[in-house]
Amino acid sequence: MFVGGIDTTSTALEWVTAEFIRSPSTTKRAQEEIRRVVGTKSHIEVEDISQMDYLKCIHRENMRLHPPLPLLVPRETSACVNFEGYDILSKTRVFINVFAIQRDPKIWDRPEEFIPQRFKDNRVDFKGLDFELILFGGGRRGCPGISFGVAIAENVIANLLCWFDWELPSSNAGKDLDMTEVNAVTVFKKVPLELVAIPDSS
Repeated sequence: MFVGGIDTTSTALEWVTAEFIRSPSTTKRAQEEIRRVVGTKSHIEVEDISQMDYLKCIHRENMRLHPPLPLLVPRETSACVNFEGYDILSKTRVFINVFAIQRDPKIWDRPEEFIPQRFKDNRVDFKGLDFELILFGGGRRGCPGISFGVAIAENVIANLLCWFDWELPSSNAGKDLDMTEVNAVTVFKKVPLELVAIPDSS
């Protein structure tokens, strides 16, 4: 569970950082919120992150658009069932395509775009009760490391944005950043992200 959490978390963090480079306005808004909450403290505490509403919107939108695992762990039906006109026999192995669900234009407005604001005042969450955002699974087969993974990712994002500004090493515009995906067990960037960290001087 620990090793699995490391791989998916690092993949998610690379994607969200790439989205920050492509959307400077999102980055600036997130940094303003984080730096306002942290103030003059030398480190970010758990209580601080609970006050960062926009950060949580960013994390949910990143996980919607870039789920680290495009297919959930396979399930097996325990009984025969008719679903949407299809007869599914008992003991059938079933794969849930999270990637397709979370980019479905019937569910999401402008599904291919990174829009954290869509989660403002939106109760949809990835705790297993909302099937339009089901990347951690649900029920008894839900990911046991969800709390650990979410806490780690939010903490790292907050620290990256609080203490540093980020730039591409070249003069290329962030909107031109290569976002090609490579599908494996986890979906990662084909071209690894390379950035320059500039310590915040404010």
